[in-house]
Amino acid sequence: MSNATDFTPITFSLLFATMIPAAGLAQSYPSKPIRLLVPFAPGGAADITARTMNEPLTRALGQTVIIENKPGAGSSLAVDQTAKSTPDGYTVVIASQSGIIVNPIINKNVGYDAEKDLTAIIQVTRSPLVIAVHPSLKARTVSELIAEAKRTAAKLNFATSGNGSLPHLATMIFSGLTGAEMVHVPYKSGGLAVGSVVAGDTHLTFATSPSVMPQVTAGRLRGIAVTTRARSPLVSGLPGMEESGVKGYDVSIWYGFFVAAATPRAVVMRLFDATTQALQNPRLKEIMAKDGTETAGSKSPEDFAAFVRDEARLTAKAIKDSGAKFD
Repeated sequence: MSNATDFTPITFSLLFATMIPAAGLAQSYPSKPIRLLVPFAPGGAADITARTMNEPLTRALGQTVIIENKPGAGSSLAVDQTAKSTPDGYTVVIASQSGIIVNPIINKNVGYDAEKDLTAIIQVTRSPLVIAVHPSLKARTVSELIAEAKRTAAKLNFATSGNGSLPHLATMIFSGLTGAEMVHVPYKSGGLAVGSVVAGDTHLTFATSPSVMPQVTAGRLRGIAVTTRARSPLVSGLPGMEESGVKGYDVSIWYGFFVAAATPRAVVMRLFDATTQALQNPRLKEIMAKDGTETAGSKSPEDFAAFVRDEARLTAKAIKDSGAKFD
């Protein structure tokens, strides 16, 4: 495991290609289907977002977008495959902090160097995580959850979308700040993690709102808080962490598009412009909002890259301040 204090913030290259004739490629791009890699199994937030965006993105690009689920290694598998792909814009990954920031912090052996191997395109969505428990668990508030975790001495378990995923990070920071020790049970997607709590195989999850809120609405799970400092307009009825008695805690999840470094600037801008157009689709916004997610967008690829750098610094500091251990 790497030490958060030794972490160098990620920077993303937005470079002109020297190996591929950029002008000619940009004129014909895209001339074949584009692969959109999803780092998790079907059913989680990344998968839901990718499939919801498929039709408007295909229309904006004028070319088919093929979604491929590539779960594994806390989302690092798909990111690694993208980093090592031909830098021509035909392999895109939809990734969150998990593969772009968290895994490089806690694992030096992820197989790619995010600073050198990825180009940021655009932020796609943002939303809080939701703390949800199985209805059999008596805890109805965050303070009651903390008390239960301490009373049972690390017998409560929590499900996440994998080691190094943002839900894993969010729960570990929570445990570090509150002293609520719990056992981690990793799955290959948020959908599988949420399903395990619904089935009663695990006790709780810190999960993305699209994967958990339908279960909360149906009464199969109980939502007790959102992971942002204050209440979120995206998830009605649930308190934020400060209101719940946990000060200094503020975690939200975002997804964005990334391609291999050295992808021609003109291709990067084609993907940026098409995604920006797709994100304006009213039906897309409506579907996302129903599940507690909002479309985001960025002013430019450079703006998104700067955002990721800032997030990297804040994440490293949060890990250090919480005392969270990932050994």
